[in-house]
Amino acid sequence: MNEKTRMLKDSIERRIVGKGDVIDRVIVALFAGGHVLLEDVPGVGKTSLAKALADSVALSFARIQCTPDTTPGDITGISIYNAKEGNFQLQEGPVVNNIVLVDELNRTSPKTQSALLEVMEEHSVTIDGKQIPVPEPFMVIGTQNPIEMAGTYPIPESQLDRFMMKLSVGYPDTAASQDMAKRFLEGSLHETTTPVITGEDILQMKKEVEAVTIHENLRAYAVSIVEETRNVAEVSCGASSRALLSMFRAAQALAYINDRDYCVPEDVAEAAKLTLPHRLVLTPEARLSHTTKDEVVRLILQKVMVP
Repeated sequence: MNEKTRMLKDSIERRIVGKGDVIDRVIVALFAGGHVLLEDVPGVGKTSLAKALADSVALSFARIQCTPDTTPGDITGISIYNAKEGNFQLQEGPVVNNIVLVDELNRTSPKTQSALLEVMEEHSVTIDGKQIPVPEPFMVIGTQNPIEMAGTYPIPESQLDRFMMKLSVGYPDTAASQDMAKRFLEGSLHETTTPVITGEDILQMKKEVEAVTIHENLRAYAVSIVEETRNVAEVSCGASSRALLSMFRAAQALAYINDRDYCVPEDVAEAAKLTLPHRLVLTPEARLSHTTKDEVVRLILQKVMVP
């Protein structure tokens, strides 16, 4: 399975140049059964990364382009009256797919954003009282821009808590930019990507991730980290129980992609950096002093004793 993991990463890297660490984290979220929010400036490859992942896996894919007039039914689906047959027929929305890209999530209204709450947590969607399961594996990849905020709707904490990770793609370095330019001019940057693994492979990998061992002292270490987020002065609302469970699963996936069937303290610490910052709510004083959530998590990791 780790050979297939490398094949998946190589396939994505053919289209996303110089971002191996970000690709690794998205693959970790996929294997851990989590969702990812990509936040960065326009044009750095957020949408391309999501599409490259979808094209590399033999799974169904849908893209939802969010706008202020996008309705919940545009995401979940609706019942349409069939005059010929005299009944209502259920039309499933784009969310009923394996990988769903929700582009510019913060550009649609809170009412429409809330249409994703049920499906992201329960892997099913309710349409006119009927509960429709989504296919497995299932993953939502949301994107948003941190600039051009006029006319946007900030994603509420309840929605952020359903994303396992919030990642930034970032600008490529000089070498990556030169490589990207070379591939673009040669015409190889946007070549068609063929699937390298199947949905059955992903489901098997998820089972193997869940079987990765986390020793009792590491479980206590993770709990101490999460509890400390609720006690530090800079945080008004600490990490939830869902955050703790996401951290465990991310730590297992990190160990798995590193060819181990057991977790080490470094896996838990790295998982904390990936899964906790976006879930924290800083105090007004911390925001005024320009303290970042990443800095708070790093300070917590320095404070909590490593087993």
